[in-house]
Parts: sequence; C-alpha cells; structure tokens
Amino acid sequence: MSAKLSVNINKIATIRNSRGGNTPNLIKVALDCERFGAQGITVHPRPDERHIRYKDVQELKPILSTEFNIEGNPKEQKFLDLVLENKPAQVTLVPDGLGQLTSDHGWDTISHKDYLKEIISVFKKAGIRTSIFVDAEVKMIEGALATGTDRIELYTESYAKNFFVNKEKAIAPFIIAAKKANELGLGINAGHDLSLQNLNYFAKNVEGLLEVSIGHALISDSLYFGLENTIQLYLRELKPHPSA
Repeated sequence: MSAKLSVNINKIATIRNSRGGNTPNLIKVALDCERFGAQGITVHPRPDERHIRYKDVQELKPILSTEFNIEGNPKEQKFLDLVLENKPAQVTLVPDGLGQLTSDHGWDTISHKDYLKEIISVFKKAGIRTSIFVDAEVKMIEGALATGTDRIELYTESYAKNFFVNKEKAIAPFIIAAKKANELGLGINAGHDLSLQNLNYFAKNVEGLLEVSIGHALISDSLYFGLENTIQLYLRELKPHPSA
C-alpha cells in the first residue's frame, strides 16, 4: 500500500493571520483537503501562535474524519495539555526551541531517552499514537526504540537539499535508517521539504513508509495547480510509476 498523505495546514493559518479575520477559512480548507483525497491533517501549533492557534486545534478535532496529527514540543505545558484534551490520532514530538522558524533537527534519542520515555507513556496511556522526529541515523533509530514510541518521523531536509545533486547519495542514509526501523518494529513517517520533485523517489526507496506530512511545498504548488489537483498530484507521487 502507498504511504498516506497528511497535509500540514500551517501555511493556510499563516495567510489568515497576516490580515486578521478568517480568510482563508482554515476549517473549510482542512475539510476540503480531506474531500480532495488527503488521508490526514497535520498542524504544528507554536507558543507564539504565529500560524496555527490553540483554538484551531479545538475546532478541528470534532470535524475531521481522517487522521489528525498534532506536532510540537511536549516540553511546552500548553502543548501537552492541548494534545491530551483533544486526543488526536497521532502526536508527533519535535524538539523545537522557542521562536524557532521551522523544525531543523531531530531528537537526540539517547540523551533524551528518559524524558521521551516518560512523556510518551503519558500520551500512550491516553490512547494517542506517538511519533518522534529523528534524523536518519541508525543510533538515533535504535535510541527511539527504547523510548517506547510507536513510530519515528524521518527528518528529510538533507534528502531534499541534496536530491538534485546526487539523489542516490541523498537517499542512502534514509534507506539504512528505514531498514533499521523495520527490523525494530518501528513505524516510519517522514517529512520536511518533500515535494512533487523528490517525493516519488523517496517513497519508492524507503521501505515501510507509512505516512508523509507535507505543508509548505504542497500549499505553494496549489497556488499554481489548485488545491484539489495538487493533492491528487501528491497522492500520485506516493505510488510507484515508471518515470521515477
């Protein structure tokens, strides 16, 4: 089966917030993404609420019919409370700092093992599937197992950055990381800078890929292709095809 596509709608919230009011309507866009074929909706609320607001999460939870994925740093008490209150299908733990522009590294699952193990147990007791953001390093994948997480999310910026330079070299550490995750029984998600240009090659070569979370590139492409058509294009790239 093809990996699922979860659409990150942070950028829709950024546009809305830039003018105040409710245009574009975040809730309608999320429902339309589902209607157009997305198999999940991802949000990443941050403390300054510069894009997704905490209220957005509360409004999205009861109306979504696909998997709801909330990303963020669990060390922020407000985030922790928000997730436990709304109980999404999945929480993705990201080691962002305050004021960070975008996620730029995975967890050190070795030095943060005890903390991650404790916080993951809290989410799992609430019936929420857990995923932790990690770099494509075998030792970090092995460390993830000890935390009790259900899945890892491979941080794919390095792959995207080097894809057009040498795609075989760019994908190599992700193939190795995925092999280790599969051996350990960890589910595999991926995200960050995946696009129409590099997604199919990634999905074709990373064995056991369950889900990709894509926001910036997908929303940017929709300015040219339209949202419905763009989602269909991304779904197509998650399936094997001769051109990749």
